[in-house]
Amino acid sequence: MAYRMVALMPMRHNSERVPGKNYRAFGDGRPLYQHVLDSLTACRNIDKVVIDTDSPVIKEQCAGKYPDVIVLDRPEHLRDGGIPMNEVLLHDMSQVPSQFYLQTHSTNPLIRPETVDSAVTTFLGNYPTYDSLFSVTPYRTRLWDQLTRPINHNANFLMRTQDLPPLYEENSCIFIFDAETMRGARNRIGRRPFMFEMSPWEAIDIDEEINFRIAEVVFAERGGARGP
Repeated sequence: MAYRMVALMPMRHNSERVPGKNYRAFGDGRPLYQHVLDSLTACRNIDKVVIDTDSPVIKEQCAGKYPDVIVLDRPEHLRDGGIPMNEVLLHDMSQVPSQFYLQTHSTNPLIRPETVDSAVTTFLGNYPTYDSLFSVTPYRTRLWDQLTRPINHNANFLMRTQDLPPLYEENSCIFIFDAETMRGARNRIGRRPFMFEMSPWEAIDIDEEINFRIAEVVFAERGGARGP
């Protein structure tokens, strides 16, 4: 069966910088990955959710709690942390056919279903003018390179930071692409990508222990809500 929009969430059992983070309790006690998984399964614009993992913990939990989610066993040759994510995604695509795919990570626990649905609607409304979409966080701050050269401002003219033209961080929350583009370029970001802006509060990505702590504070201050 071929779907129209499939969400892919790859997860490794081991994590180098935050051990066991994917299934570590977060916020209200749910494992970290379940916060994102619950958002994905609540989206109107996603037909099927697919998890790719080598984690026996995640496989067992999903089998009991998420029977409608497809769980793929990551092949041995794709389990090394140095394997490019695009190769993992191509494998998943070969197992679950779809016209379009959305990829996110288990480490964005504050993302809301409404934001994911909005990203899908934006992508489909602009396709094929844009062949892919990725989420970004806008920043307006004075940046310099390693040779003390200003990147985004004139050092001789002190413009207010709120008036600076924004630069954008790829925040790794959402990637959307069509199957044909991905297979041809072997890259989830195509040649004509759309940058989808997200609130920095919602786009917190847990890469280090400090990110985990900050995300939990934000989660608690919102009373367990995902969005501002």
